[in-house]
Amino acid sequence: MTVPPDRRITFMPKPMQSFVLLLISLLFATNPLLAATKAAAPDFGPNVFVFSPSMPAANIQQQINRVYAIEQHNEFGPQRYAFLFLPGTYHVDVPIGFYTQAIGLGASPDDTHIDGNLHVDAASRHNNATTTFWRGAEGLSVTPPSGTMRWAVSQAVPFRRMHVHGNMVLNQLRGWASGGWISDSVIDGTVDSGSQQQWISRNTDWKNWTGSNWNMVFVGVNHPPAGNWPNPPYTKVARTPVVREKPFLYADASGNYFVRVPALRRNSIGITWSGGSTPGVSIPLSHFYIAHPGADTAASINAKLAEGKDLLFTPGIYQLTQAIHVTDPNTIVLGLGFATLKPIDGTAAMTTADADGIIIAGLLFDAGPIQSPVLLRVGPAGSHRRHIADPISLHDVFFRVGGAGVGRTKINLEVNSDDTIIDHTWIWRADHGSGVGWNLNLSDNGLVVNGSHVTAYGLFVEHHQQFQVLWNGDYGRTYFYQSEIPYDPPNQAAWKSAPGTNGWASYKVANDVKHHEAWGLGIYSVFTYPNVVLDHAIEVPKTPGVRFHHIITVALEHKGAIRNVIDNTGGSTQTDPRYTPKVTLFP
Repeated sequence: MTVPPDRRITFMPKPMQSFVLLLISLLFATNPLLAATKAAAPDFGPNVFVFSPSMPAANIQQQINRVYAIEQHNEFGPQRYAFLFLPGTYHVDVPIGFYTQAIGLGASPDDTHIDGNLHVDAASRHNNATTTFWRGAEGLSVTPPSGTMRWAVSQAVPFRRMHVHGNMVLNQLRGWASGGWISDSVIDGTVDSGSQQQWISRNTDWKNWTGSNWNMVFVGVNHPPAGNWPNPPYTKVARTPVVREKPFLYADASGNYFVRVPALRRNSIGITWSGGSTPGVSIPLSHFYIAHPGADTAASINAKLAEGKDLLFTPGIYQLTQAIHVTDPNTIVLGLGFATLKPIDGTAAMTTADADGIIIAGLLFDAGPIQSPVLLRVGPAGSHRRHIADPISLHDVFFRVGGAGVGRTKINLEVNSDDTIIDHTWIWRADHGSGVGWNLNLSDNGLVVNGSHVTAYGLFVEHHQQFQVLWNGDYGRTYFYQSEIPYDPPNQAAWKSAPGTNGWASYKVANDVKHHEAWGLGIYSVFTYPNVVLDHAIEVPKTPGVRFHHIITVALEHKGAIRNVIDNTGGSTQTDPRYTPKVTLFP
């Protein structure tokens, strides 16, 4: 990554770092002029709570409880929050509700310790976690008092740079769950997936993993579980071919804030912070424009981007009357607390140039009532530059059409730039909530990839009305795919991709693509109306350079079926008795 010299701050070895920090603290203590220049706290707005270990635990707990009382069942509400924990130890209980993010502000997760419970509980009755969305935890170490952390989640719940001193369970008392994501984390004990339908773990360490259901994917993981697809349904990829971890906020001992941009890694196994900190570069927060909902517009944000600023979105919903344009190489766009971008006049929410090193992370794109052509476009149409050494990357970037009200777009995410990395996304046309219906929340495609050499990890795409994923670029790769096709086609005539072809494939590789590869895919149907079927869950050109590993299809309800897994291979789903067709390798 190319960063101007004034933005480069690299971590030194821990013993030297401690010595330098001691000298700095002595200078502040003995020089009033230096002490006066100690950094002021950034203005993160009213919905970011910055906690210090010097605060009374009861006061911290009161703030956490107040937020959770709002967000425990607030699936489509407008509130957004972030808890930031400065380095130190906290004796608190941290339940994480909707649109809430808990973040440790240390250089390493071990710098910030929750000696108490940090947990996600099922959002619905009967221990049902299938709607437990939009929340996350990053950069913390946790010692759960029971010895086991509960993380009962489904889509859009990132778990990054975490250290669990104990075990971890990914469901609530074996109730339904449909997640999820772990990366760059350490679990000292056993991870029990239990009733989870599917899961992806990338660059993570643990003592043991137990459990399987339909589709469990392990990429660059130390100690993957024993066994192989299809029984148990484990997909194991030994090394992560290319990735950069998500940028993260941290604070030093003097109260100065930075955003750490992790270095690009190739053919990696395990975590980035085993040496105490994550290799990369640090950008002072002073180089970021801190945006606030209600005060900032697309015009004000674009003006700051044009000045060369990076961008930090504080929690809230940003109503946009024009697109935000990210044009400079190496621009960092980072959201806190599921900051939400909502175009209201039929424009895109955000577009980028075809430039090296742009990073977009931690944002929810929510379609507005006037149909947008696209919500996020990465690179203009026709982009053709390679970005091998410094790719554009997207991390925890989520999309929603409907649910909180009528939403409409043609395409949610369009990737035109070569070498782009997609590192965890959920692209969702709502199947419940407000403004939901075949003629209400309109969305043709979740993801359209036109660039070449694009790599996706943790690709969750659901319920769009045509192809969920349309991959036009060559040399694409996907590691883990989860998709429910739309529930609500009213009849077969309304849902045909071509004469004689019922439905639109969930994952479509364009006919002129010569090279594409994907690992660990699960595609499911839940048809609302009778006599609707999908002929092919996946459609691909017949060429030896297009290869798929480990695919499953499932009919979750009794109406309709998926007739073939990939092209005309695999056979049909059925529900009584349940038959879940699997394909190990295609072709």
